[in-house]
Amino acid sequence: MSALVKAYDVRGLVGEQLTVEVARALGTAFALEVVDDPATRVVIGYDMRPSSPELSGAFAEGVAAVGLDVVVIGLCSTDGLYHASGSLDAPGAMFTASHNPAAYNGIKLCRAGARPVGQDTGLGRVREQAQAILDGAATTASGVPVWHPSAATTVGTVTTADTLSAYARHLRGLVDLSGQRRLRVVVDAGNGMGGLTTPAVLGDAAGLPALPLDIVPLYFELDGTFPNHEANPLEPANLRDLQAAVLAEGADLGLAFDGDADRCFVVDERGEPVSPSAVTALVAAREIAKERAAGRHATVIHNLITSLAVPETIVECGGTPVRTRVGHSFIKAEMAAHQAVFGGEHSAHYYFRDFWFADTGMLAAMHVLAALGEEPADGPHGTMSGLMAQYERYAASGEINTSVADVGAATAAVRAAFGERDGVVVDTLDGLTISHLGAPMWWFNLRPSNTEPLLRLNAEAVDVATMAAVRDEVLALIRS
Repeated sequence: MSALVKAYDVRGLVGEQLTVEVARALGTAFALEVVDDPATRVVIGYDMRPSSPELSGAFAEGVAAVGLDVVVIGLCSTDGLYHASGSLDAPGAMFTASHNPAAYNGIKLCRAGARPVGQDTGLGRVREQAQAILDGAATTASGVPVWHPSAATTVGTVTTADTLSAYARHLRGLVDLSGQRRLRVVVDAGNGMGGLTTPAVLGDAAGLPALPLDIVPLYFELDGTFPNHEANPLEPANLRDLQAAVLAEGADLGLAFDGDADRCFVVDERGEPVSPSAVTALVAAREIAKERAAGRHATVIHNLITSLAVPETIVECGGTPVRTRVGHSFIKAEMAAHQAVFGGEHSAHYYFRDFWFADTGMLAAMHVLAALGEEPADGPHGTMSGLMAQYERYAASGEINTSVADVGAATAAVRAAFGERDGVVVDTLDGLTISHLGAPMWWFNLRPSNTEPLLRLNAEAVDVATMAAVRDEVLALIRS
């Protein structure tokens, strides 16, 4: 269980780590975790992976055994599950391994209202209870009594519901695309759940009025074996088909979704990837403007490895930036604590107050489409590259992973080398961040992996030469 249950979700190899028996035990453990919220039902969705129906069915059996009812919404995106959790006010479980290869599956869990369940907010207890159930133990490792079928007084019911149309209507109500100029958009679903949600939200598959969008579909067929490329747009190789199609079609932009379609990546009209930090800044500017028009002050959350352009933009637009750790459970907690209107991560996760503080790549994509569609085609911001230039201010390294024998020693060496330099600021909110905000501006963050002996480096600077110098010096230290 310790290898299967991660800091934020469940993820593992089907048949080796994640089996029907394990899924059933996790369903029971999750029901026990949320029954005192109090919850009377759990909503379950799943992606297109071949193992998802069977595993989610076993999980549903485990939930029902405790006495909670189950609502199965079937094939959906992860943000579709969050919508169901929010609109039905019920805890939820989404069976997906997101961008991982076909051999994997997993579960993303949330409480009612799409509130996060992470290691420190219940996932640790779920892991311990499930492990004890599988072991046939009397108590968990923490001494909590283990649930036994004899404790159940009733068995919950399992019903089905279709929430796709309601999901599409909810998103359409948050961003109006109906009055903008017509755009040609290539969408690469990577054979993932974007092939279901894109026609529903951006097309007319959900019975909604047509939008001024010409959608060119790539790999919309739901296929969890990923026959064309992995549904992981963070890897440049997985964007090549989209980039080529944008150029071949003369499209205004391209969108790429990961496997469970909760993240969205953008390609401009030249086929060049747009930084998720730039998308964060763009959406932040739009949400702040909306709040200010309503007479409200806006707070926006960003994780500590988004570009410096993000907090700069937030302040320039009259909002308050709040910097937080990497990871959706941290972002969601800060969103709720500050009643933030929006939050963004470097990994293309985008969170919205009006979406139960949960992340939805589709809503971020709609903001991008609206921002471009509202600009005159012949104006300075009439192309995707022209629109995003104001937010692409600095040179970034991207995330660079290095295997190290001793994570602590390598981090200490970097801190010793950089920490006493003139004009630097050191913080340890998440790993080690060292910033030099004078001239020339640069900063970097070095974070350990939760599961492997890895250090993850992200560096940014005022120009490519400065960024490369800082990046290479840090890498030389940790690899020596």
